[in-house]
Amino acid sequence: METAAITADAVSRIGLAGLAVMGQNLALNIAEKGFPISVYNRTTSKVDETVDRAHREGQLPLTGQYNPRDFILSIQRPRSVIILVKAGAPVDQTIAALSEHMEPGDTIIDGGNEWYENTERRISEASARGLLYLGMGVSGGEDGARNGPSLMPGGSHPAYLNIRDILEKVAAQVEDGPCVTYIGEGGSGNFVKMVHNGIEYGDMQLISEAYDVLKNAGGLSNSELADIFAEWNRGELESFLIEITADIFQVKDSETGHGELVDKILDKTGMKGTGKWTVQQAAELSIAAPTIAASLDSRYLSGLKDEREAASQIFKEEGLKEEINNVGVVDKKRLIDDVRQALYASKICSYAQGMNLLRAKSAEKGWNLNLGELARIWKGGCIIRAVFLDRIKKAYQRNPGLANLLVDPEFARELVQRQAAWRRVVGVAIQKGVSVPGMSASLQYFDTYRRGRLPANLVQAQRDYFGAHTYERIDLPGSYHTEWAKLAQKARV
Repeated sequence: METAAITADAVSRIGLAGLAVMGQNLALNIAEKGFPISVYNRTTSKVDETVDRAHREGQLPLTGQYNPRDFILSIQRPRSVIILVKAGAPVDQTIAALSEHMEPGDTIIDGGNEWYENTERRISEASARGLLYLGMGVSGGEDGARNGPSLMPGGSHPAYLNIRDILEKVAAQVEDGPCVTYIGEGGSGNFVKMVHNGIEYGDMQLISEAYDVLKNAGGLSNSELADIFAEWNRGELESFLIEITADIFQVKDSETGHGELVDKILDKTGMKGTGKWTVQQAAELSIAAPTIAASLDSRYLSGLKDEREAASQIFKEEGLKEEINNVGVVDKKRLIDDVRQALYASKICSYAQGMNLLRAKSAEKGWNLNLGELARIWKGGCIIRAVFLDRIKKAYQRNPGLANLLVDPEFARELVQRQAAWRRVVGVAIQKGVSVPGMSASLQYFDTYRRGRLPANLVQAQRDYFGAHTYERIDLPGSYHTEWAKLAQKARV
C-alpha cells in the first residue's frame, strides 16, 4: 500500500540519474522547458548542487531524491528515467539499482557514449523484465546539454513515443525542426553518435592542419588567424568548430601576461575512444575512412611528445634543414584562399566517409537509417553542426540511394572547382615539411574514388603469383589462374 500511496503523489514527468556536468545541465534544460523532473545521484552533494542551481536559475520544477526507491516512486507512470553515468560497468550498476523499483512498461534511457553492442545486450535484459530501453546519443557538450543538444535516440520505438514531447522541446531548434529524431532499432542511436564523433575527429584534425599551414608555411600571427577564421565562419565553412577556433586565437595567456594561450598548450591530444571505435567499425565493414583514420593516427602520434622532440634533434644532427619556419616570399592572400578551399573539400570527404559507414552498418543490421534526417539533426546543438549539413540533407533527399556524397552533382562540382587549390595546399605543405595527414588522406580518397582504373590489377597479379588467389579479366567472364613463374622464365629465355 505504501508504494501505491507514494506513487499517487508522484509529481515528476521524468527522472534523471547521474549528475556530473552533462546530467546536471540536461536536467535543468528539461525543467526549464516546463517538465517537472526528479534527479538522483549516489553522491548526495551533487543532488544538493543541482537543486540549488534549479532554484537560482529560475525556480525550475526540479526535485532532488536521495535513494533509488524514492527517486523511482516520485516519477509518474509509465516512468521514463535517463541515466547519464560513465559508459560500461557504471551503467549496469545504475540500471541494477534503479530497475529493482521499476515496473513493466517503464523506460530506461542511457544518454552516455556507450558501445552499441552493450546497449543491445541491455535492451534484451530490460525486455526480459518488461522494461523498455533507449540508447540515446547526446551531443553538444555542457552548453548543448543546458541550452539544446542534438539527440540521437535508438531502441524501443514505444519508449521514444513516451518522451518524444520532452525530447523535441529540449533539443536544439533549427528552421526545419528540433534536432532529434527516432534513429532506429537496437543500438543505432549509440552507433550514430559514435560516427558523429568520428567525423568530429576528422573535422578537428583538418582545422588544425589549416592552422599549421597558415602559421608555419604562411607566417600568419594569431590575431590574423582569428580574423581569418571569423571571416570563414561567415561563408561556406560556417560551423561551431570554425567559430570556436576564431575565439581560441584571441584569448591571451593570463598566467604569464603576454602572448596567446594557444601557444602555451602542450601538443598532446586526448581521446575517449569513440574515434577508435569508428575506425575499427569501418575496417570491419570494409568501408574506406582514411580521413578519420588519419585523424586518429595524428592523435596517437601527438601522444609521443618526448619521442618527437628527440627525433627532431636527431634529424637536425643528421643535416635535415627545417623548412617549416622558412616562410620566404608567400602570397598570403592566395594561400589563405587556397587553404579555405582545401579545408572545405577535405571536409566533404570526411563526412562522406562517415555517411558511408552509417549506410553500411544500417544495411548489416536492418536499421533503415535515414541519412538525410541524420544530417538534419546535426545542424544544431552538436559539435559538428555546420551550415553545409543542410546541403548534405538535400543531397540525400534528392537521391536516397546516393552511392557517395562526392558524386552528388552539387558536391562533385564544388570538388572539381576546389581541387587545384587543394593540390596547391598539400603540395606547399609537403615541400615545407608541414604534416597534413587529414588533407592528404581526403585528397587521396578523392583521387582514388574518381579514377575509373586503379593499379589494383597489378596487386591481383601478385596475389595470384604467390598464392594462386585467381583474378578476373576486364574482357572475359570467370576467374583465372596463371603459372606466372613458369611463363616469366620462358619469356626470359
